[in-house]
Amino acid sequence: MEKIKVTFYPENKTVVVAKDATILTAAISAGIYINSSCGGDGVCGRCKVIVKKGRVLTQLSGHINAEEKKQNIYLACVSEAQSDLEVEIPQQSRLNLEGLTQEEVSRRLKKDYTEPEDVERIDTGRKPGFKRRPFTRKFYLELPAPTLEDKLSDLDRLERKLNTQSGLAVSHTSLSSIKNLGELLRSSDWKVTVTVGKKNNTAEIILIEPGDTSGRNFGFVFDIGTTTVSGQLVDLTSGKILGTKATYNKQAAFGSDVITRIVYAKNGEGLQELYQAVADDMNEMIKSLVTEHHVDLNEVTCATCAGNTTMIHLLLRVDPTYIRREPYVPTLNFVPVLRASEVELRINPRGLLTCLPGVASYVGGDVTAGVISSGLDRQDELSVLIDIGTNGEIVIGNKEFLISCAASAGPAFEGSGVSNGMRASSGAIQRVSISAGSLESSYAVIGNTKPLGICGSGYIDLISEMLKAGILDKDGKVKELKNDLIRKNDNVREFIVVPKDKSGTGGPIVINEADIENLKRAKAAIYSALSILVKHMGFGFNDIKKIFIAGGFGTYLDMEKAISIGLLPDIDKRKFEFIGNSSLSGAREALLSEEASLKADEVARKMAYLELSVEPGYMDEYMAALFFPHTDLSLFPSVRK
Repeated sequence: MEKIKVTFYPENKTVVVAKDATILTAAISAGIYINSSCGGDGVCGRCKVIVKKGRVLTQLSGHINAEEKKQNIYLACVSEAQSDLEVEIPQQSRLNLEGLTQEEVSRRLKKDYTEPEDVERIDTGRKPGFKRRPFTRKFYLELPAPTLEDKLSDLDRLERKLNTQSGLAVSHTSLSSIKNLGELLRSSDWKVTVTVGKKNNTAEIILIEPGDTSGRNFGFVFDIGTTTVSGQLVDLTSGKILGTKATYNKQAAFGSDVITRIVYAKNGEGLQELYQAVADDMNEMIKSLVTEHHVDLNEVTCATCAGNTTMIHLLLRVDPTYIRREPYVPTLNFVPVLRASEVELRINPRGLLTCLPGVASYVGGDVTAGVISSGLDRQDELSVLIDIGTNGEIVIGNKEFLISCAASAGPAFEGSGVSNGMRASSGAIQRVSISAGSLESSYAVIGNTKPLGICGSGYIDLISEMLKAGILDKDGKVKELKNDLIRKNDNVREFIVVPKDKSGTGGPIVINEADIENLKRAKAAIYSALSILVKHMGFGFNDIKKIFIAGGFGTYLDMEKAISIGLLPDIDKRKFEFIGNSSLSGAREALLSEEASLKADEVARKMAYLELSVEPGYMDEYMAALFFPHTDLSLFPSVRK
């Protein structure tokens, strides 16, 4: 097989690939991430690169205009290397998958868990908390030495003492722990520490150590999101969070949403590549946090994960194909307790891994964790949980019932599928206001740098402001006004938010009618899903006493503007509560409390799932929501004013 060198600039990084490999494939091999939200199908047009030297074989694309062809600009995903190449990756084509800054992490985890004063209970802040009993526990044992009168075997002696002291009946001990047990007990003067984990309703001895190490027991908790992976190192003895990290999910290089990743998983080594991407993210966090907090990896005895159904399948290297095929059935919702080593998590080799249970193909363990964290399942009154992300999930209910659905919002609010969209990271416009006279925009940028693009909350502000300034019709069309900030580009009208001389990309930052259409469909999906779910249960919006908004997206959300574009219902704003990363906090509660873990199983089994695609009236609801804010203005009295 002929090999070819591909060099990427400005990194000046060279990788060797097979002839006919795409530039996108070569970039991934080089550890350079290019924006390719369609998963390499050549339809999003976001992976433009400049070939400075060499020959490529490419497909014709409507995303490359005549001027770009003259400049040797190609789509990386459909351009195959035919000779040694030198390739420049422009700023706008780059996918920033570096770890988030601590400031960005803090913003994403706003209102997240803090240690309660009573560390014996984990307090959600909304209902009485769960009794703290961690996933793995350490017990210091002082065993009586055997005598001629007490000739119990070493293992039986150990298990007898453990049962007397802890009340736990051990059902399994690994052979590796037994092999040298005799020497270990005698060399330690019969004083040892035993680490016990609960594995599928049984107690298992994970580790036996000489002396008293009971004060050194740690665990990790992860939220595996489609866009972001967050992790925390937790002291299982005190219940304290020692450190938090977050990074962009490297799987984004293979597609921006779960559907494109499910499709990619069927391509050759696709499933392994997707698994490796997220496993690398998690292991990088583990390495960083244990180093920062002077923890030995052998002292990390467990990990708990929450994520949507697709993310968990990919982590476990389970084929996700049938998640997207009717009747939309995943391989599993309840994951048995595993060895962390089975997914190559670099903690204690005997450490355990558990995943919070899911409900359906598009309502996963992250939603179960959100219910646990919000306390929705313990509310007396009707409440709603909304997680606005790449896939919008909604749960309605109280302590009597729970019913969920998933809205196919798409990645628009995560910065994909829109011309100048980006994630909420440094350089992203997150707040916008428009002068009604001049139509000039003023904006706030994350990191106080020159703007590079617009994130989800910025787009919500922008559309709201364009409607208020008279730039935008209620059906999402940009009006033909006499103003230099409104122009036509390829027969599509667009509005210039940032002129090129003020942007950090070298070109203007704009929003066009195609972008607005994508954002309109995303907001319509969320609103109509909530509307049909409420109606399905025989309620109205005014019957809702509390709406919990989960996810990092909610941290930046201007509630008034979200209502003004029809993303959320027009009800008393005091009913909305932002709860930050409820997936991470709910998973942590399960890590720290056997009671919370059992409650998660109960919630997942109890929660019904409504399949919107076959629900009568859903398409009517969706079509009615494809306007700003809605075709029925009586539903939005504050906007109508």
